[in-house]
Amino acid sequence: MNFKWLGPLALLAALVIGDQIRINRPGHKFRLTVEVETPEGVKSASGVLAVHPDRSYSRGGKTTAKGDAVYVELGGGKNLVALLAHIDKSVDFDDINYVALRAYKAAGRNVSFNQMTQMTGTVPVKGTVMPVLVTFTDPTDPGTARVVPPDEVETALGKGIRLRGISAEVVPNGMWPLDFGGPLGEPVTRGIEAKLPWLGGVDNAAGRALKAAGLQAGEAADPREAFARK
Repeated sequence: MNFKWLGPLALLAALVIGDQIRINRPGHKFRLTVEVETPEGVKSASGVLAVHPDRSYSRGGKTTAKGDAVYVELGGGKNLVALLAHIDKSVDFDDINYVALRAYKAAGRNVSFNQMTQMTGTVPVKGTVMPVLVTFTDPTDPGTARVVPPDEVETALGKGIRLRGISAEVVPNGMWPLDFGGPLGEPVTRGIEAKLPWLGGVDNAAGRALKAAGLQAGEAADPREAFARK
């Protein structure tokens, strides 16, 4: 074996691996938390989302997010889901990428996208920064989805049930692909398919859910992105 090539090959491998880490590592990660007041006390759920800027050499992509919608179990068969979507005439799937950035700015933190990993503390997510909220009368049936305006949660879900608040918090980015938790960084949260089992089907169940909720997605949009981003 000609060992003189081992050094250059090891260097090439290190460069390739390092470049893949640079391309695929998130710009930042944030935890989105939803808290709901109920007659039985405060119910909450949260999920970590990763925001990825386009670092590819083609420069033909765009900023994207990875993660799942936040599903809050309220008891008594009731639920509240914060989708990975906003409303701008039709359903907007891009604004979720900037929820944490806009929430920190709204809280008086003058931060740029590239400075997001330096942010600490939890900030409220309010107004137009807040994602769309829906509920499912029957989580196993996408046709039972209904939009829940933030100030009408009690009307939609019953007496004593109110939105306490939604918040965002930047969490450790970690080193892709080793972000398994702890010092390695917060992993992206998964699990929405266990709550909404029809998401894993081959039919357009997500589209039917958005339609049932009165949400119109663009023709080129994938309705599943309102619930999960891979």
